[in-house]
Amino acid sequence: MYRYDEFDAALVRERVAQFRGQVTRRLDGTLLEDEFKPLRLQNGVYLQLHAYMLRVAIPYGQLDPAKIRRLADIAERYDRGYGHFTTRQNIQFNWVSLKDIPDILDTLADVEMHAIQTSGNCIRNVTSDHFAGATADEIMDPRPWCELIRQWSTFHPEFAFLPRKFKIAVTAADHDRAAIRVHDIGLHMRRRGNEIGFEVHVGGGQGRTPIIATQIANFIPESQILDYLEAVMRVYNRFGRRDNKYKARIKILVSEAGPDAFRQLVDAEFAAQGPTETLALPQAEIDRVEAYFRAPYLPARTSASAALALARTADPGLDQWARTNLHPHKQAGYTSLTISLKPVGGLAGDATSAQMRAIADLAEQFGQDDIRVTHTQNIVLPHIAEDDLPALYSRLVEVGLATANEGLITDMIVCPGLDYCNLANARSIPVGQDIQNAFADPAEQEDIGRLHINISGCINACGHHHVGHIGILGVDRKGEEFYQISLGGRADEKAAIGEIAGRALPHEEVPGAIRRLVATYRALRTHPEESFIETLDRIGHDPFKEAIYAAD
Repeated sequence: MYRYDEFDAALVRERVAQFRGQVTRRLDGTLLEDEFKPLRLQNGVYLQLHAYMLRVAIPYGQLDPAKIRRLADIAERYDRGYGHFTTRQNIQFNWVSLKDIPDILDTLADVEMHAIQTSGNCIRNVTSDHFAGATADEIMDPRPWCELIRQWSTFHPEFAFLPRKFKIAVTAADHDRAAIRVHDIGLHMRRRGNEIGFEVHVGGGQGRTPIIATQIANFIPESQILDYLEAVMRVYNRFGRRDNKYKARIKILVSEAGPDAFRQLVDAEFAAQGPTETLALPQAEIDRVEAYFRAPYLPARTSASAALALARTADPGLDQWARTNLHPHKQAGYTSLTISLKPVGGLAGDATSAQMRAIADLAEQFGQDDIRVTHTQNIVLPHIAEDDLPALYSRLVEVGLATANEGLITDMIVCPGLDYCNLANARSIPVGQDIQNAFADPAEQEDIGRLHINISGCINACGHHHVGHIGILGVDRKGEEFYQISLGGRADEKAAIGEIAGRALPHEEVPGAIRRLVATYRALRTHPEESFIETLDRIGHDPFKEAIYAAD
């Protein structure tokens, strides 16, 4: 993974000192809240419903044992003993005191971490495929390019105050695990002969106006991609609306201008860059950053682990976990495993300080010191020998991290909702827990197969409900919480926005409606391997809409 140089370290330390002074002035009343707000947002500090929240950057979801142990220390010392991993592959601490935040940022800097540009109208954390560098279906590791984009975008003077927040995602695999088509810019790495380049998608997003991104370039060579991103950002910064925050995202600009006109604006800006403005990267610089992400040395192993096979026969729990939570690795005898942060009845994305330390220990003992956060609020150890899985699984059981549900119906994306967020209209967490409890049987979950339920507590869509196979949106109706169900969303290479099924339901009716939806799917699928989304696409929405309201 990338290591700070002296410039990185100095910049982060200077920012901590600067913010410490700002916090001091806020606490003594010299700075009023309206004056302090833009300053705290630049440092990842939100004022939520009950307390300040600090969002810490985890660039492209990459952690190591030292970093996650430091996060555990912060959770224990300054919060309530846990952290919340987010859909931007970051972590949030929901109960910190403002007076402590400079000290937290200082201790983060000791392990090359910060909270810069995790909020505000700037380019946020660049996200990527959580299996990057380990999966066989990618053309190359996309993380070096995430890092180059991070370096280019951090403290960029022209893009510090954009019309609205801005999100970029990068993938290099045919199967999109980074949801690039619902980002402001989504980059898909492609190979053309011996050349590597980027397919560029612009104008995706969720919120009150969900839109799938438009592809505006088929192939931008890697040496020119930062120049091209600069052109996109300049067009957005110049023409993006600032009079209405609900129409300020780049998706609105692309939609209102039209994809062809927007593409022409970007191409003109790209062509107009003079020799003093271009950021064309020399191959030596690309090679330098790529060197930080070289794959670890993994000793050769047999393609099938006899030890794992024997252990799976003896332990049905391990057997089921191995069926659901493992992903093929590019090297024989190894696997990438997902540690689910979605226990039935738990809080999606939360990990205690003890659990974070356990993950650090496992990464050191078995996982090449490599830890990833997924945009679905789970953790991945990408380089695990299959022979080591029985011992690793036993440790996960001990710390409550052995839930066997990756990609299944209880592995839901759930925003904090009205329990934490002052923007929310309804609670998300209890609805998710009730649905989990309705499908608590592991055998039933596995029979249902891959099914993504995403839940948001308001139209801002932090729970990504628009792209859930089943999406649930909390709405306020005269002071009462209701939930709108949508069908057919997806965030992969076939990205689609879900369609609203009909009227919103009160909380107590939602679990039953989901049970009827799932029963309809199981009755109509052609074979057990046909997924929910495949069945929905094949037969249409009508039978499922009828199932939702069958109790009327």
